Amino acid sequence: MIQEIGLGGGCHWCTEAIFQSLKGISDVRQGWISAREFPSFSEAILLRIDPSVISLPDVLRIHLQTHSATAAHQMSTKYRSAVYVFSTTQKATIDAILQELQTEFSEKLITRVLRFQDFKINSETYLDYYSRDPDKPFCKNVIRPKLVKLRESFSKHLDPDKIPLSESRE
Repeated sequence: MIQEIGLGGGCHWCTEAIFQSLKGISDVRQGWISAREFPSFSEAILLRIDPSVISLPDVLRIHLQTHSATAAHQMSTKYRSAVYVFSTTQKATIDAILQELQTEFSEKLITRVLRFQDFKINSETYLDYYSRDPDKPFCKNVIRPKLVKLRESFSKHLDPDKIPLSESRE
């Protein structure tokens, strides 16, 4: 059964490119999400996961490893580290997975599990940001290193037909 979650983790252009690269992930929508606990919007993505292809723990592990999931910073309202859920059952499942994944980090995770409230899709100009022009300075300097890390640490989950990772090799 396909699951939908939202992920916030720094810049939504980075998060979009990472999750567009994976097998079992579909319908990655980039924009801003608000939560019932935090009605202000924060950069994030909505995505659909096919757990028969990629497990929810693997999705969350990738999410935590590809953004600053342990570092509080001044921009944590705009760039909230979060998993946005659609039900209390989903929240309990993700809380448990994050508790298990905490053992992989020496510092405390700041990623919060929040109840989804609303989503605003980004302007068409900024959607598929990395795949449209991977040679833009931001793409080369910020997104590409995350894709390199993704390739090095999670290669079995990459879908070569999605974002061409050959562009991320240097």
